[in-house]
Amino acid sequence: MAMDGYKGFLGLLVSALLVGFLSVIFTLIWVLHYREGLGWDGTALQFNWHPVLTVTGFVFIQGLAIIVYRLPWTWKCSKLLMKSIHAGLNAVAAILAIISLVAVFENRRARNLTNMYTLHSWIGLTAVVLYVLQLVLGFCIFLLPWAPLSLRAVAMPIHVYSGLFLFGTVIATVLMGVTEKLTSSSTTPPYSSFSPEGIFANTLGLLIVLYGALIFWIVTRPQWKRPKEPDSSILQSNGGAAEGIEGTVTMSLGSNKDKSDAELNNEVAARKRNFGLDEAGQRSTM
Repeated sequence: MAMDGYKGFLGLLVSALLVGFLSVIFTLIWVLHYREGLGWDGTALQFNWHPVLTVTGFVFIQGLAIIVYRLPWTWKCSKLLMKSIHAGLNAVAAILAIISLVAVFENRRARNLTNMYTLHSWIGLTAVVLYVLQLVLGFCIFLLPWAPLSLRAVAMPIHVYSGLFLFGTVIATVLMGVTEKLTSSSTTPPYSSFSPEGIFANTLGLLIVLYGALIFWIVTRPQWKRPKEPDSSILQSNGGAAEGIEGTVTMSLGSNKDKSDAELNNEVAARKRNFGLDEAGQRSTM
């Protein structure tokens, strides 16, 4: 099935992939060039994994998971395959987000610093918990086969809304984290003097916002939505046919039963008549 406005979709998709990839690259340059690199030793190098994994998983990969159903060349693939890809991308994003939290908590514990006192940490941890919950519920309701269709119909609008809400919340939390890191660190020159690091990190923030805007635009265009598969209509038609067959069989069995009862009654009545005639004949002979 052809997509309406395919060229526009393709242009926005390429733009989103380019901006998202640049966001990851800018994050790596920020921590490698301005923040002394990466490590896992309890120092600031371990903390630097937090922005890298958050932007890579919680922003870039989560955005890909959101728009994977909109790719027109996947519309011929089975819905189960696309559900698996969607769940897999979200699972990777969740794992990277959890590792980024571990890096922060271990770093702050090694340096005897207080945890969970900023708005960034409150919203960030809440977003990770809700994201994992969304992933688990989505797997149980939409991927496993035993969830009833009525439950899926009720849960789908909530699933879509909460996914977009969490994606927007993550972007806002990342922006808060970038600003918090720049303002809380003693850098030379300071952030307030339009330092090169500050300008570079601000540019990173703009790229993340632009990536989010492109993802939101792509996923909210109704003409780019994956066509509905005829599964539900097939199930309904098969169900109606089955009900019709069942009704026909029931009526047939009922009519056959009525016929057999009538025949049995007729046979009993004939036997009674024959018995009455035989008895009358015997009396007349006597």
